[in-house]
Amino acid sequence: MDVLPLYYYLLFFACGFVFSVSLTPLFRRLAVRTGQVAVPKDTRWHKKETALMGGVAIFGATVAGWLLSAKLAGWQAYEPYLPLLFCATGVFALGLVDDIYNVDPQHKLAALIVITSVMLMFGYRLDWTFSKTANLFLTIIWIVGITNAFNLLDNMDGLAAGIALIAGTFLFLSHYLNPDWNPFTSSILLMSAAYLGAILGFLIYNFNPASIFMGDAGSLFIGFVMACLTVVGSSGKSVGDSVGHLLSVIATPILIVFIPIFDTGFVSVMRKLFRRPISQGGRDHSSHRMVAFGFSERKAVLVLYAFAAISGLIALALNYLSVGAALVLIVLYVLFVMFFWIYLGRVKVYGEDSVLSDNHKGAITPILVRFTYRRRLFEVLLDLILITTAYYTAYLLRFEGPVYYLIGPDFEFFLKSLPIMIACQICCFYLMGIYRGVWESTSISDLIDYGKAITVGTVAAMLILLFLYRFQAFSRAVFIIYWVLMLVFVSLSRLSFRIVEEGIKRSKQTGRRALIYGAGVGGQMVVKEIENNPKLGLVLVGFVDDDPSKHKRRILGYPVLGGQEELRKIIEKKGVNEVIISFRKNGVEKNKEIRSLCHGMSTEVKVRQMKLTIS
Repeated sequence: MDVLPLYYYLLFFACGFVFSVSLTPLFRRLAVRTGQVAVPKDTRWHKKETALMGGVAIFGATVAGWLLSAKLAGWQAYEPYLPLLFCATGVFALGLVDDIYNVDPQHKLAALIVITSVMLMFGYRLDWTFSKTANLFLTIIWIVGITNAFNLLDNMDGLAAGIALIAGTFLFLSHYLNPDWNPFTSSILLMSAAYLGAILGFLIYNFNPASIFMGDAGSLFIGFVMACLTVVGSSGKSVGDSVGHLLSVIATPILIVFIPIFDTGFVSVMRKLFRRPISQGGRDHSSHRMVAFGFSERKAVLVLYAFAAISGLIALALNYLSVGAALVLIVLYVLFVMFFWIYLGRVKVYGEDSVLSDNHKGAITPILVRFTYRRRLFEVLLDLILITTAYYTAYLLRFEGPVYYLIGPDFEFFLKSLPIMIACQICCFYLMGIYRGVWESTSISDLIDYGKAITVGTVAAMLILLFLYRFQAFSRAVFIIYWVLMLVFVSLSRLSFRIVEEGIKRSKQTGRRALIYGAGVGGQMVVKEIENNPKLGLVLVGFVDDDPSKHKRRILGYPVLGGQEELRKIIEKKGVNEVIISFRKNGVEKNKEIRSLCHGMSTEVKVRQMKLTIS
């Protein structure tokens, strides 16, 4: 069947949406009347009884959309996908039974494997390797894993449905925009369009504050359909002899559902470290940890939406980038995600100690525990990746060749010099004390030390290459580009915790609105105290300062709003409750002056003066 114009798919999307918007409130009322409601528990996130059976609405709307689109577009488009419809129905039924009777995890897993095996009997499988046997097992792991990943991801209002909507949208776009059509493309687009419409219609009722949950019937169904659509999209694409083809076949579906995969892996690892069953529910998912940091539920969900969207954009970009550029982009994105989730892993959500704590008396040797806990081993491994990525990117920018050769004929020189660069850089980092630093307190002086270590390591590598090969066929521009990239990569990696910490601290501020008088060193000390001491109960609005050159500028991310003559206007406009005098010289006189200035205002304003006490 030929690919239809875009407006046809929009029509089928609208069909699924209308069915879902209509069915969801009906099943919400039915769930309340029949007692099918989610009751708050210690291991669950919601705090009030909420109707279930949202999954029934999603299933009904999706199937209705599929049948209607099949009738309009022709049944021949759906004949190859009847097994998917029947197996998805089986998964939905399994989830519905679990919602009603609470099926044991091992029995649910066994049923999923059986249903997935039925799919494989009809020829649905990934073509990721040359081995058909390996492809068969990979397909089972993929479908069952993605299905369970969405089931675990359904832990906060709108999260699983929103991620499925974003992932499905990028899956649709990857097939619609890909010029390499295959006979099944139109059918995938038809099914995806109705599926997305059904999810969006449900999400209207499921987004925070949710009035209905999808339950296991919905989460298992949307996960299974998403996994099968990615399998169908890669069926028949046998792995060829090019790196580019391999990257496109494997990386695209993984990136599209990257967040469910990563969240499931993260939760599984953390629960194993704290000796908890993976199947046990809990408030330890990525979204829960962000709320523990101070994000609102909506903001936590939106952050995960953003990660899913970025993953999808990278998946789309793979069709337009060279292999080298795609590899660099994927590595940098994975590192970025890894840093963020490492920070999330620091949130204490369990009462017991992990197997990596000093109190654990297990089989892991004290040396390994010490290395892992203090992150030194991690830092060295990270720098190994950063050095390789920066050096490869430098060659890529300087000598990018045809896709099949990654960086052209100069790839041989890259491979010859990479071990020398790694050895020189790691040695310089060690000898110059880079691995003795604490990331949480990285400062400007640390950045200068990073620059020195990178410079010495780069120059040392160049001297060795000069001695060994007389620097023939090596470009000086490569080492200049490498130095810049490495400085950026190392600085951002070491500053990552501080960047996330600063952003989270500001989002967590609640309480009385405060204005700092004086934007000098004392004012900056007050900023740090307000951000690090939630007991003060202050939210910083900005500064006022008598120096006109500072006006309309930002200091530590906060605006200098004006001078003393504008103070009353600023207080009224910003709703300020407190003014803090931050300078020591003439501080007492200024305190009295500001008190007098604020006297008689419609809003009571408290004036305080900063004092530094060392006892």
